[in-house]
Amino acid sequence: MCGMETRGGAGSSGGADQAGGRRHLRDVVDSLVLSSPARTAMIGFVLVAACCAALLSLPAALADTGAASVADAVLVAVSAVCVTGLSSVVTEQHWSAFGISIITVAIQVGGLGILTAASLLGMAMSKRLGVRQRLLAAQATGASQLGHVGSLLKVVLLTMIVAEVVVATLLLPRFLLRGEEFWTAVWHSVFYSVSSFNNAGFTVHPGGMEAFADDPWIMAVIGAAVFVGALGFPVVFVMSVFWRTPRAWDLHTKLTLTTSALLVAGGWLLLLLFEAGNPRTLGDKGWFATAGEALFLSVVSRSGGFAIMDIADMSQTSHVLLDMLMFVGGGSGSTAGGIKVTTLAVLGLAALAEARGLTDTTAFRRRIAPSSIRLAVSVLLVGATIVSVGTMVMLSVTDEPLDFVLFEVISAFATCGFSVGVTERAPDEGLYVLSALMLVGRLGTITLASALSQRTQTRMYRYAEERPIVG
Repeated sequence: MCGMETRGGAGSSGGADQAGGRRHLRDVVDSLVLSSPARTAMIGFVLVAACCAALLSLPAALADTGAASVADAVLVAVSAVCVTGLSSVVTEQHWSAFGISIITVAIQVGGLGILTAASLLGMAMSKRLGVRQRLLAAQATGASQLGHVGSLLKVVLLTMIVAEVVVATLLLPRFLLRGEEFWTAVWHSVFYSVSSFNNAGFTVHPGGMEAFADDPWIMAVIGAAVFVGALGFPVVFVMSVFWRTPRAWDLHTKLTLTTSALLVAGGWLLLLLFEAGNPRTLGDKGWFATAGEALFLSVVSRSGGFAIMDIADMSQTSHVLLDMLMFVGGGSGSTAGGIKVTTLAVLGLAALAEARGLTDTTAFRRRIAPSSIRLAVSVLLVGATIVSVGTMVMLSVTDEPLDFVLFEVISAFATCGFSVGVTERAPDEGLYVLSALMLVGRLGTITLASALSQRTQTRMYRYAEERPIVG
């Protein structure tokens, strides 16, 4: 009995030590996560990209084992995790079926978001969403109120699953009609549904999206998937809850939808104006094909990156237009990059209010907080600075012209994926620079700044006010 009690006591003590060790480890992780959820996001994306790069470096991931390159693997892995679409190699030729599968999984994980996936996993395991997971999910999805995060996460997962299933279902018959075998058509439908809804821009057909330039159905389905994916999950959440009463939509939803629609319409008309007479792009096509392809380009230019023509053949005026559309990007909390459409909307409304001499900046009978305006200005300045520095660095490591380098840098930063060929011709140093730009763009300028800052400082005093001459 004594021996049994001793063994039992030792076992209980060992179990208590293990439980204490697990509790201590959990507390350490909690303190690290809660101190800076943004920093956790940055580390998570880097780790996932590193794992994907390691897998893509394996001989099994390559169609030709003699074509291995660490720089190519890193760029494609980061591009997939950051749902960008830039690639230094031809996807369907360079990678094996295993490699393309790794890219597909990386796109799905990157689209859902490292933090959102972690929160969903925690909710599935514990059957509830605690404060810790809510903070993480709020950082990942852009939710402003913790009480809405649990519902928002369900919308995130449900929307992604439903949207990708719908897109794949709509694409499958078309691929079958184009002569593909059943299982090949199924695989292509799934791949393009994941790539389009997550705004990744990867393709697996020879010639890329140009192979479908004569197919309005495929372009319409993929374009619609890109547009919905670029709206952002907070917008989808609000629209799903208040779908019967649009007047109840919050200001963020209204600004995102309105600005996105204006950008698509404006980009469509300007692309028609700039490219309708260009024989290398749209000039030799009928009016229906010209209008359809210009509309598709306008939709995917802010984040999708599915090029239905050689972007390098477009005019320099169109390149400048695409630069601006890519730099703006999509909606906050979406799979899109850029400075986000709400940033542009807030800056435009603030400038309009200043021109009218108004004290408050308003939209849809709501007053925009001054802190939101300052944040929009900060996002614009940080984004412009990153693009400027990235352009200078890329110019120093390549022999490409400024127009092409600036285009490629903005495409990487905005996680769009359009390319004028700089990525394919860039040396390894240039590929690493573009990879860094994609990581920064995917994490977001504000998230990166928050991750690198220790804490917010509040002064207990204010200086006397004085107005410098501006303008």
